[in-house]
Amino acid sequence: MTTASARKAPARGQASERPGRGALVKRRFSTYALLSAGLVLVVLPFVWTLLTSFKPETEIRRDPPEFLPTQWTLGNYGELLEKMNITQVFFNSAVVALATVAGNLLFCSMVGYAFAKMAFRGKNVLFALVLTQMALPAIVVMIPQFVLIAKLGLVNTFLGIILPGLVTPLGIFLMRQFIADIPDELIHAARVDGAKEFRIFFRIVMPLCRPALATLGLITFLGSWNNFLWPAVVAQSEDKYTLPVALAIFNGYQGTQYGLLIAGAVVVVLPVLVLFVFLQRFFTQGIASTGLK
Repeated sequence: MTTASARKAPARGQASERPGRGALVKRRFSTYALLSAGLVLVVLPFVWTLLTSFKPETEIRRDPPEFLPTQWTLGNYGELLEKMNITQVFFNSAVVALATVAGNLLFCSMVGYAFAKMAFRGKNVLFALVLTQMALPAIVVMIPQFVLIAKLGLVNTFLGIILPGLVTPLGIFLMRQFIADIPDELIHAARVDGAKEFRIFFRIVMPLCRPALATLGLITFLGSWNNFLWPAVVAQSEDKYTLPVALAIFNGYQGTQYGLLIAGAVVVVLPVLVLFVFLQRFFTQGIASTGLK
């Protein structure tokens, strides 16, 4: 009896140490409450910006401000379309962003494939140099880039705006990490069957990299779409301005008109939000599969 009771005692002790249902519910409620508070802090500025874009200028400048518009209006968007060539600058931003995304998807994937699956002398040294590039601020390389663009005669051209962003160190790192997880047996089998490297890359590797490609495309589009400094340096005429540059120059000409600026900010942010909604699933998979945990 004593031995049996002694054997059962640890089991009772272990059962008593387990948290009860009430404790689990409280812990889950605390977690959800904390995440909800963080979500509100992140989303609230976007909601405030969107609602403010539908307010007249007098209501925007009211002190204290009100969260919801008392007088809804589309006047800010109408004035933005009237005073600024929004169609042209929107087209310019789309051309620059889409070309930059296409270049990164192609070239970063090629370089990442070479680093992940091909053997050549100095590979580790070159990859270390790529990682070093990620630590350099963009302003450090801007002057040499502008000198090179000027020597090539590409100032005030779309190609001059696009060219420095066609390949990025972050894109190379992202694709290399993802492609490294692809089984080597697939590539070896294709080589045994006589497939060349380009065919292996486009027919086997690229279809398997859809999550990483979606992640890289979204990150590249976001950076190019919101980029201000480089397009402001290279673009020197109104027909080459992108949205951030045009809004900044428009603000300088017209004075501080918060309604127009906020409406312009909504126009800039909206395409990125739409793209993220459609690519959210691939974006999450790409981040989880490339070692960025």
